[in-house]
Amino acid sequence: MQFWRKSATIGVVNAQQAAPLSPPTDSDSDDSAWFESWTAQVRAAVRTHVEDFVHARCAEELQANGFEYPSRVLLDFVPGGKSVRPTFMYLGWLCGADESEAALRAAASIELLHGFALLQDDVMDESDTRRGLPAAHVRLARWHEEQGLSGSPARFGESAAVLLGDLCLVWAERMLRESGVEAAALGRVWPRYDAMRAELAVGQLADLVNDAAGVPTLEQVLDIARRKSGNYTVRRPLELGAAMAGCAEPVLEVLCEYGVLIGEAFQLRDDLLGIFGEPSVTGKSADADLRERKATTVVALAEHLAGPSGRARLHDLWQRDTFDDSAVQTARELIVDSGAPQRAEQMIADRVEDARKLLVDSVLDPTVTAALQQMALLCTRRST
Repeated sequence: MQFWRKSATIGVVNAQQAAPLSPPTDSDSDDSAWFESWTAQVRAAVRTHVEDFVHARCAEELQANGFEYPSRVLLDFVPGGKSVRPTFMYLGWLCGADESEAALRAAASIELLHGFALLQDDVMDESDTRRGLPAAHVRLARWHEEQGLSGSPARFGESAAVLLGDLCLVWAERMLRESGVEAAALGRVWPRYDAMRAELAVGQLADLVNDAAGVPTLEQVLDIARRKSGNYTVRRPLELGAAMAGCAEPVLEVLCEYGVLIGEAFQLRDDLLGIFGEPSVTGKSADADLRERKATTVVALAEHLAGPSGRARLHDLWQRDTFDDSAVQTARELIVDSGAPQRAEQMIADRVEDARKLLVDSVLDPTVTAALQQMALLCTRRST
């Protein structure tokens, strides 16, 4: 199979049989309109595939055993994402193969893996909300209390959410295995898939001990961010799709380099939103990262850029036994005064520009290249 296709068009196979779509050739056309339409079709198709699969699994494995409410929590939670990772995996596939419903279903399975990560991440971070709604462990704790069950509702909610996350992890692999993609193609995926899951777990473990009071360097924080989020969001899904399509090494090399750049930019944006984002946009409190004294990329930048007085005040805050609203506000002000937000914005812009230059005249199909250019902006814009 060829590892790139001359003047191909990107299409989406779904229940609505959406028409193939390619970038406009008219210079007066909106460069992003075609892409927004295509990604909307991808999201709709991914949501349909995930909902269908999870409905079937919940009926067979949860509801059949009397767990109606935990099933409802999963059914509400899993299909609510932006489908960024499935979109990247499907674009990786399109680097070496034609549109395929089976490939899109395989890509959709990563949304279940993401559900696993989020369910357990919310427990580890003690997050109250996710996507603007009560977190799964919070809902399950309330259900425990309403049912009058014995024991601690909070402990039950956390334990049940972890177990639901485990189900998502198992179901993600099953959905990929049963996607309809040929066994030989899946055989090229499994080693990378296993490596991605291990990398995610190790990154989460590193994040647990990633304490601002320890004053880690920016490179140390970026390394954790790559393993915990950046690679798993961009680089690995692209590589999974490209490997599944049988792409040659030159294609994989470009996708890897692009994935590292945009993965880092994505994490930098996420860390900025974790401190300065609007809860109505991010779906979670803007105080959470600071209250937990996480050593995010923005905090590491503030430590590096602040003057002696500002750095000393930050260190004093990180060492406190309690971190109240006043401490959160003071930390936010010190971060702003250090210039860290502006430096983070520049780092994002630099990585997006480097990725754009990388894609120009690369071995990738021009239409896929155009889509990856747009995905770089989608992943790093202010409101994401």
